[in-house]
Amino acid sequence: MIHIAVLGSTNMDLVTYVAKAPQRGETVTGREFRTIPGGKGANQAIAAARAGATVSMIGAVGNDDFGARLRDTLEHSGADTDSLRTVEGQSGTAHIVVDDEGGNAIVVIPGANGTVDHLSPGDEGVIASADALLLQLEIPLDAVIAGAEAARRHGVRTILTPAPAQPLPPELFAATDLLVPNEYEAVTLTGRTDPREAAIALLEVVPEVVVTLGAVGSLYVARGTEPLLVPAPRVTAVDTTGAGDTFAGALAVALAEEKPVREALSWAAAAAALSVQREGASVSMPYRPEIEAQYTA
Repeated sequence: MIHIAVLGSTNMDLVTYVAKAPQRGETVTGREFRTIPGGKGANQAIAAARAGATVSMIGAVGNDDFGARLRDTLEHSGADTDSLRTVEGQSGTAHIVVDDEGGNAIVVIPGANGTVDHLSPGDEGVIASADALLLQLEIPLDAVIAGAEAARRHGVRTILTPAPAQPLPPELFAATDLLVPNEYEAVTLTGRTDPREAAIALLEVVPEVVVTLGAVGSLYVARGTEPLLVPAPRVTAVDTTGAGDTFAGALAVALAEEKPVREALSWAAAAAALSVQREGASVSMPYRPEIEAQYTA
């Protein structure tokens, strides 16, 4: 079975559902509040596990009730948590407002994730045993770089979601095989407002790029090939939280299974399309039989 390692964040998502998100200084009445296990790292781990991979989660949770629930959720979804350490203090939290159009705004408080600033003993061995390493930017950058460089030493494919958007150092680009930004992140990294131009510009620092375009689909570029636009299924979005992580997790599985690029992107888009039709992040992520049923070549 395919083995995916994930080095990243675990957060408890504190989600408020409103008709319209408040503007600065405005108070609105919401219709529902939920606590949902999330964090970009945990989300991608759950997405990959549900898509059919064996998954190892590397990171940290606090010794609070949220930490116990986050660990339980990962394990229930099939992810191994032996490398998810428990530290003193609070787990990470994400404060999310979701409007009736499915859009969201998020404030992340790192908590225990802030302690993941290096690889712990055993982490490199977990990475070395994987077919791919999934990375994001909700833990300190030093750990992300260390994880990517460990993967590079052992010939493990690195897939980086550059979120939250921020400038990245050359050493991280040098250890990244596939970069998966959304449109906003691609603009932040390149200053180019056109997704195609941004993707092509990123080929100067990484060999492969997938820019996710929401409901439009995804744009794949690689050195020496023509850009490939793969459309997404047409669905009505209820909540887009976690859609990008669902896509990344499913894409990692598809590529590790050596699906052709177009097929892998369509398969990942099918997973993301299923997730946006449900509320929440990790709880909305589909299992492999659902993805197979949704996927069309």
